[in-house]
Formats: sequence, structure tokens, C-alpha cells
Amino acid sequence: MNKFLLSFPVFLLLACNECAANAGKLTLEQRIALLEKRLEVTEKRAENADVKLKNFKMQQAAEMSQIKEGQGKISVNSYTLSESTKRNVSSPELLLSGYGDLKIYGDVEFNMDAASNPGQLSMTSAWLNSKPVNERWDLNGRILLGFDGIRKLDNGYFVGFSAQPLADMHGSVNIDDALFFWGKEYDWKVKVGRFEAYDMFPLNQDTFIEYSGNTANDIYADGRGYIYMMKEGRGRSNTGGNFLVSKHLDNWYFELNTLLEDGTSLYNDGNYHGHNMEQKKNVAYLRPVIAWSPTEKLTVSAAMESNVVNNAYGYTDNKGNFVDQSDRTGYGMSMTWNSLKTNPENGIVINLNTAYLDANNEKDFTAGINALWKRFELGYIYAHNKIDEFSGVICDNGCWIDGKGSYNIHTVHASYQFANVMNMDNFNIFLGAYYSILDSDSWYGNDNNADERYGVRLRFKYFF
Repeated sequence: MNKFLLSFPVFLLLACNECAANAGKLTLEQRIALLEKRLEVTEKRAENADVKLKNFKMQQAAEMSQIKEGQGKISVNSYTLSESTKRNVSSPELLLSGYGDLKIYGDVEFNMDAASNPGQLSMTSAWLNSKPVNERWDLNGRILLGFDGIRKLDNGYFVGFSAQPLADMHGSVNIDDALFFWGKEYDWKVKVGRFEAYDMFPLNQDTFIEYSGNTANDIYADGRGYIYMMKEGRGRSNTGGNFLVSKHLDNWYFELNTLLEDGTSLYNDGNYHGHNMEQKKNVAYLRPVIAWSPTEKLTVSAAMESNVVNNAYGYTDNKGNFVDQSDRTGYGMSMTWNSLKTNPENGIVINLNTAYLDANNEKDFTAGINALWKRFELGYIYAHNKIDEFSGVICDNGCWIDGKGSYNIHTVHASYQFANVMNMDNFNIFLGAYYSILDSDSWYGNDNNADERYGVRLRFKYFF
């Protein structure tokens, strides 16, 4: 029973007092009838109150259930359910933990290529005295599905993750980024996993410059020239991982990336200067970066990267001695002017990049400039390789460098973006092209010491 029934004895006591006061006026039968009538009224009031209380509790329970369902579930096909789905015990659901925000997105990219010959631009060729007459026609691409999760506290601290599986059109499934991070907003951050650190050689709207690469592996092709771009210690390696610490301080940004990996994965087919590299230990690249942004449009960056592990890999000479080839240190500077943020229609992006590598028996210098305006991009890259020791060529074809000396590579690249195709946001088509001239003062037995490369790409790009 409820509180109204519990108060019934009090009511009887008061009623009895009233009956006693009127005892001389009413008969015994009248007094009993009066008590029975008052009892009936009290019971009806108690029943009504009990019904209202039950209804209130039922309504409150239903509302709490709806709130909990809304916090923990997202209905799938909540508007239209198929006949087979209607027979399910419950509707399909996506369950979330409720601890933070989850973002799901995608990146579709497919290319149609026509190039002078297979392989990396400016790193492949026909044999020494031949022109690259073999044309390459290629269709390639991939679909990226991204999952980003983050949890933020009201004191500015955060923790999160990112996972980006890749499925290419040839049937392979790989991973782009896979990392865990934590820190404090507008202050410091720590990242660990597979990812790329700060870009010290931005190429703007890069559509078709194959040697730019996006990993720390297979970017040096022996005998084919090297366009050094401060990427050896940047990360996204297939044989190791990154640990990065960064800090924001007013207009300054500081970053230290550590890459631990199998250092021989840097070399395509594991060859360097005619020798096959033997791994002894993993390398440890340290890559500090300092960036200064005095205004919203201008950013100036400086960095270096160096392997700090001695005798990590090398080769064994004819006398049985191990020769270390893992001593590599690079330096770079970059300046970017970006007015697109303040002027999306007529803004311009200009990048000026330089990089220098001091490695075993090799010195490489690269410089480039590129500009983007009205979705049209134009750029130029110059690379100079000076090789002090070369013990023959291991590759069967495509080698351009066949001895010690100096080698130059000149590349002009351009691209144009057709934005929002069919008036659909995030669906873009890019047209890209490049033209390279390879020049050498060490091309033995050939009067013509220059060669050419060229290529065109049509790229279909969609974000969802």
C-alpha cells in the first residue's frame, strides 16, 4: 500500500474523537454508517493516488530506456526496413562504447597512367645506350577506409587513435596509417605507430611525380639516380614504427620523430652502389624539426635526420671485412606561403624546398619550387648526385648510373584540378604530367649524355 493507507489509523482516531464528541446526538447505527462512508471515500482516494504513482513510474522508466538507447546505439536502416529485417528479433544496430567520438570516412583514388617506361620517375631507364621507347599504360588505384577515435577532457587533455586500411584494385589489402596518440590541446602531443612525420619537401598538388613516394621504404633505386627529399626518417615504414613528440609554443612548432626499422628496406631490391646490403641491426633515425609561422600565411621550417646506430647494415668485401654503409645524415629547409585560408578563390600556395644528404660515398642535393593558383599547379625540381664509389651494377635493366661521378636530374611537373564534378562535393578529377631530363658527366661510352622521361596521369578522387 501507499502513504495514504498508512495514514488511515490516524484518520480513524480523529473520526473516533469526533464520534465521541457527538455520541449524545447520534445512535450507534448512525455512527457505524458514518464511519463506513468515510472509509469508502478514503479508499477511493488511495486507489487514485496509487494509479497515478504507477503511471508516473512507468513513464519515467520508458523515458530512461529511450535515453540509454540513444546514448549507446545508432539504428541502421531506421527509416525503411526490408521484409527479412522486419522478422528479426531486433533492428540492426551499431553499438558504440560512449567513451569518445568516432569518425568513419573514406578516400577513393584511381589513376589512368601513360609514361615513358615502367618504374619510378627519373630512376629507371632502358639500358645505357638505349632510349626509353617502351611506353607504359597502367590503371591503378585504391580505396582507403579510415577510423579515427578521440576522447577529450574539459582540462584540454585528449587521447585517440587512427586506423586506415587500404584495398587496391589488384586485390591486396594493406594499411596506410595505424597510430595511437595522446597529449594536451594547443600544447604537446605524443604519437606512436605507423604514420608520416612533418613534410619537409611539400610538392603541393602532387598528381604524378612517382619518385616523391610516401613511405620510408624502397625510395633508393641503385643505378637510377636519387631525388633526396628528407623522407628517409619520416616514417610510414613497412619494417618498423615511429615514436614522435611535438610541442607548440606561440608561433613555433617543435617535433622529434624517432624511426626504428630495418635500414636495408630503404633500398629497392636491397642494393646500394653495386653491393647487396646485409642487415646487422635495426637503424634508429632521429628527425628533429623546427617550424616558425610569424603570420597565418608564412611558415619556415628546418630539419635534419640521421641514423645514430653504427654498423646497422653494409656488405662484406673481398677480404671478408664488414663495410658499414648505414651512416646517413640529411638536412633540409622549406618555406611555404599559403593565402588560400584567407582567400579561397584567389589565394596562392608557394613552396620552396631544399635538401642535402651526406651518406657513405655519396652526396645528394635537391631543390624545388612549386606554386598552386586557381587549381593549377606548376613546379620544378633539380637533383644533383655525386657518387664517389660504385662497384658495378646489379640491376639487369633500367640503370642509368654505371660508375662514380656527378649526375643531374631536371623535372618539370604540372597538374590541374576539375573540382566538384557533376556538382557533387568532394568528387574531383586531376590531370597531371611531368617531363624530366637526366644529365651526366659520367656516362661512359656514350656521346649523348642526356636522356628524357615523361608521363601523363588522369586521377579520379572522391572523399566520403
